[in-house]
Amino acid sequence: MTIMRLISRLILPKSSPSPVPRWLSTAAEAVTAESAAEAVTAELAAEAVTAESAAEAVTAESTAEAEAAAQRKKRTHLFYQVVNKARSDLSRVPHVLNNWVNQGNEVGRPDILNLTDYFSYRKNFKAALQIYNWMENRNMEITNVDKAARIDLLCKTEGITSAESYFNNLQESEKTSKTYGALLGCYCKQKLVDKAVDTFDLMKSLNFVTTINYNSMLHLYYTMGKYENLLSLVQDMEERNVPLDTFSYNMLINSHDALKNLDAIDSVVEKMESKNVADDWFTLGNLATIYFKSGLLEKAKAYLDRMEKTLARPQKDLIEACKTRINLYSQMNDLQGVLRAWRALKLDIPKPNTTCYVFMLLGLAKLGDQESLENIFKEWEESKSRFDPKVPNVLLEYYLKRDKMDKANYLYASLVQKKKMPHLRTLDLFAALCVRNGDVESGLKHLEKGLEMAKLWTSDCFPTEETVKLFLKYFEENDDPVRAGLFAERMKGLKHVNLDALAANVKVPDVEISI
Repeated sequence: MTIMRLISRLILPKSSPSPVPRWLSTAAEAVTAESAAEAVTAELAAEAVTAESAAEAVTAESTAEAEAAAQRKKRTHLFYQVVNKARSDLSRVPHVLNNWVNQGNEVGRPDILNLTDYFSYRKNFKAALQIYNWMENRNMEITNVDKAARIDLLCKTEGITSAESYFNNLQESEKTSKTYGALLGCYCKQKLVDKAVDTFDLMKSLNFVTTINYNSMLHLYYTMGKYENLLSLVQDMEERNVPLDTFSYNMLINSHDALKNLDAIDSVVEKMESKNVADDWFTLGNLATIYFKSGLLEKAKAYLDRMEKTLARPQKDLIEACKTRINLYSQMNDLQGVLRAWRALKLDIPKPNTTCYVFMLLGLAKLGDQESLENIFKEWEESKSRFDPKVPNVLLEYYLKRDKMDKANYLYASLVQKKKMPHLRTLDLFAALCVRNGDVESGLKHLEKGLEMAKLWTSDCFPTEETVKLFLKYFEENDDPVRAGLFAERMKGLKHVNLDALAANVKVPDVEISI
């Protein structure tokens, strides 16, 4: 509203039953105009104040956002400093944190949690423990959750004795459900049954036990083959009204499976349905696997159908669910099921990782669907993913097992031309391919390269028994004493190669084969 419009509205003459004298009207108009001007001035002043306040608010908000962004940038900088140092020199991690603080920066709880979670997820438990040690040395606030995490990390890095010592040195007020639970978890992972049972009983007397603690014991009993103990413990959970979760139910199902009691599994499923336990991909996949192994294909397919309708989140679960479906459908000789699982995966993950491609190729190879196998392999090549020899190995092995030598040779030549880094399995397959082609010279070269690599990797699975048999067959059928001698010499010292059979079948002049 402009000033003139406001003034004009305020000074419009009002109708009255009797005329007003001119001099009085003029005076009134003057007063009214003056009041209007004052009102406008006040309104403008108010607007100015409001605008100023709004500007200050925007400035404050922008400043806060800038400070938050700067703080995030700082935390990211600290995170990568610590991670990079942990890769090169683990002992210098505390030094990085101390330098950061000495430069006037803070190391907050979010920083600690980000770092310990990162290292723990990547199984770098020593680095995670270094962070907690630094926390204690700096007298930072240590929660019971931190103490519990430290017990677990001590067990993983220094052994159960260190974990017990740390726990025993805690004050009584610090021996909570969290720290007791961590110690119990250590005993269960180390399969120290007596100590686990004693700790668990003590926790029950202190009213500390939760579903997680019961699950630790259930897993212990399952891995030890103590299925009856597991069933009794589940009954104890139900009597104490401790809720079973997905893990608990699957431990129960697997125990009944180990005891070959399918009726009991059906009862567990009925109980889950009566309690409205939501379908989850893991349980459905587990049930499908059990019924498939038991020869109940219709039941297995029914659970796979339910599994297809169940959303799996996060991405890791989605991938595992897809792998389960591909594996089972391929064993059931159900090509459409395999293709359906792959399409469903790609709807959520347009660019699957290499592991997904390997699983898909293995499923198609098992089904003998060469066209789909080659299409998926081509799709992987076009995805420009990081090269992984396990992917072409599936296709190469498929060709070799079916004597498709032209295709095997073409794939082999393609990989050699691209100078892709060989893998032990790749070299084994290449060696076998060369021998089948009658090129034993190249076969021995691949064998030599693989043996050197196996020595570095301390692997005793190279070459495979099938490849050794191919070499033996070649030397039995061909008079090639020099190369036979080279082969025999290279096989000496390999535990998985039968040297008696080698000596009996290969004529090796002037080469002593000692066992």
